[in-house]
Amino acid sequence: MSTITEVPGGQASSLSSMLALPFRFLMGVLNAPMGAVQRRFGIAGMGAVFLAPNMLIFSVFVLIPVAINLAYSLTGGTAIFFDDRHFVGLEQYQTLLMCGDYAAPSTCLQDAFWQSVHNTAFFVLVQVTMLVLVSLGTALVLNREMRARGFWRGVFFFPVLLSPVVVGLIWKWILQRDGLLNAILLDFGFERILWLAERNWAMFWAIFVSVWAHLGFYALILLAGLQAIPRDLYEAAMMDGTGRMRVFWRITLPLLWPNLLVVIILALIKAVQIFDEAFVLTGGGPGTSTMFITQYIYETGFAHVLRNLGLASAASILMGIVLVGLTALQLVVSNRRARKEAA
Repeated sequence: MSTITEVPGGQASSLSSMLALPFRFLMGVLNAPMGAVQRRFGIAGMGAVFLAPNMLIFSVFVLIPVAINLAYSLTGGTAIFFDDRHFVGLEQYQTLLMCGDYAAPSTCLQDAFWQSVHNTAFFVLVQVTMLVLVSLGTALVLNREMRARGFWRGVFFFPVLLSPVVVGLIWKWILQRDGLLNAILLDFGFERILWLAERNWAMFWAIFVSVWAHLGFYALILLAGLQAIPRDLYEAAMMDGTGRMRVFWRITLPLLWPNLLVVIILALIKAVQIFDEAFVLTGGGPGTSTMFITQYIYETGFAHVLRNLGLASAASILMGIVLVGLTALQLVVSNRRARKEAA
């Protein structure tokens, strides 16, 4: 039988003083330079002082690379250093946008680019629609009273914790010619299907794997929105004999709409940047049926023997413009939501 020994008050105070010594020493060392900085910039300027290191890191890893990327898009050649490249102006952008019929990639000068644009547009449309619907259904189910509800919430969120490369490798192992899924089909007497070697099946699985990998994150956002809806509204609706579908359309969906709109915009931004899972899963194939814009940029700028950094940079700038537009839309939606909540 264990006993709990109480520490006398004097000993506890002495122990606390000993533990506080390193902290006091550190504060004493920092006091002189921080005091000098405060006297130099004043109380009002201390916020900028603390923000400066973050802005420096942001500039080094974001702003400067964007500026370099823009400079590359205005030059031509296969060299890396700017001294060995020649200025071409907007020629790279003209090359990308030169097209007889934008709906037919084969009529474009850069048909691979426009094929990737078409693939990305189709992927975004289908994947975002399926992701939002499945996330909403999952959140509605997980919001109900059930046994082991915490466990099931963890199960649905677990894929979000996995690396996209790991997700792609897992599903590639399942879907390859001699993979787990074909082994199950053969056991039940069906023929083997080349899931990743047929155009339609490859795109289907690219969408499916992406939805599976990101479902938990968006379901969590919607679940938080569902739990913020007052229960009194549902109780009043039940007392009035209102049906479940009518409750969903008249109460749940309108009150959940701000969260749902955020999910849609975040899913759009993520879908436009699709690369990891699809590249590991299909490699862009068969042919170019699952090549997306990000993979086109990667292969044009780095994977080809004759690297065309200017063309890849121009494509990434055009993609960046789309992402900036989606981000601006998200900010507008967030600001409107904040103003409504404040009112």
